[in-house]
Formats: sequence, C-alpha cells, structure tokens
Amino acid sequence: MNRAANPYFQVGLDVLDQPCLIIGGGAEAADKAGRLLEAGARLIVVSPTLCPQLQAWAGRFLHQVRRWAPADLDGVWLVLNTVSDPDLGQQVFVLARERGLLINTYDRPECSNLGMAALVHPGPLRLSISTSGASPALAGRLRRNLEALFDGEFVEYLEQLAQVRTHLKENPDRETRIQLLRELVADFRLEGKLHYPENWREKMRALLKEA
Repeated sequence: MNRAANPYFQVGLDVLDQPCLIIGGGAEAADKAGRLLEAGARLIVVSPTLCPQLQAWAGRFLHQVRRWAPADLDGVWLVLNTVSDPDLGQQVFVLARERGLLINTYDRPECSNLGMAALVHPGPLRLSISTSGASPALAGRLRRNLEALFDGEFVEYLEQLAQVRTHLKENPDRETRIQLLRELVADFRLEGKLHYPENWREKMRALLKEA
C-alpha cells in the first residue's frame, strides 16, 4: 500500500502521565502540545525557540532550548516531529522506528507510523478528521468550519443531555430510559452544503502539469 494514502486504523491513545516528545516550537507544535497537555501527558519540547502560545504555557512542560539530538528519544513513548526539514524527518523516523516508538512527522506520512487527525472538541464532543495524509490543509479547514458550527448552545445541549442521562439512571426501566433519551435527540440534525474553490479542477491540472 502507498503510505501516502494509508487510511490508518483509527484509535485513541491514553497518554496520561506518558513521556511525549515534540520536536519544534512553532504553531503546529503548539497545536500538538495543547492536545497532549489536555490529555495529561508528560511533555518535552525540543526547540531553540518557542512561539507565543508555547511561551504562555511555560512551566507546564520541559523545554530543551536547543536543536534535536538522537538522545532525546531516550525514555519517551511518543514522538511528534513538527519541523519542516525532510532530512531531519527521515533521520528521526528511522531512529524512532528502530526503538519501537510511535512517531508522527507533520505533513510526511511516509515518515510516520502514527496518523494525527484534526480534532474538533466542543465540550465533551470529540470529532476526529483525517484525510489519510492526502491533504492536512483540508483537514484543518474542515476542523475550523466544524468548530464554528458547534457553538455554545451545542455545548450546553450536550452537557444537559449528560446530566439527564445520569439522572435517568435511577429509573430501573431500561427501555423507558432509552426511549426518553432518544426522544431528546430525535429532532437534532446537521444541515449544510459544501462550497468548493472556483475552477479548482483547472487549477489542479495546471499545477500537475508543471515540471
């Protein structure tokens, strides 16, 4: 199978108290760091500099103020490489794979054994979006659109559903509980339409013809 089109096997990782390494200190590193910190990981970031968001989280992770070195893989469980350097990406991937580590290299599925889905998480909801490496940019665009769609009222609605579900557990009639909960979501639905860039086919054909 072509690794660039690998659909992966979708799972959730329990990173609670697990040592996780991020290489790089830019916006992509901040996105990954936020998700790992929220999940309770023990985070290490290796980068000469940090973007403003990572600087704001100083104290919540160990920052190694330097470039990456092979010894950084010692004792870690998960590696996320966010640096846009093909040679570095290949080097880190080979070493991580030899050690049996989970690794994702940003925008380089061929240097990854772990796929990273774009995550939408309003309130308790978790929606993972993956293009199987075909277009991380499109996955990010879909995430931003869905984040705008699931507003504060949706979060309130979902949290109220959780409270009602907990309350109804006191009812010994299981069938009645299920029926009541289904009625509360019966009229919920998503409505929308996809809008594509103008002349997208022609633009892509032109790019593909370029040497």
